[in-house]
Amino acid sequence: MSVIQVTKDNFDSIIKSDKPVLLDFYADWCGPCRMVSPIVDEIAEERDDVKVGKINVDAEAELAEAFGIVSIPTLVVMKNGQVTSQLSGARPKAQILEMLEK
Repeated sequence: MSVIQVTKDNFDSIIKSDKPVLLDFYADWCGPCRMVSPIVDEIAEERDDVKVGKINVDAEAELAEAFGIVSIPTLVVMKNGQVTSQLSGARPKAQILEMLEK
């Protein structure tokens, strides 16, 4: 499955998924975000059981604010519309996959 570019317009339909949702809050100018991005893309390609979305905090400031994002990258896992896990900073793939199991 490919990564979905999340906006305030499609956000509700994405989080209402029956699958866990991994959200990557990022900005184009952010170095650590560029390190995490290929890992998130890889997870999207490898895991059909997870919906993966990216949220550009510059373009979608309302969503970033709603999640209380103060540093990027921030990765959020949601299940049944609820946040189950959240981590800030560049993380290795194993740690991101571990978030999905919580």
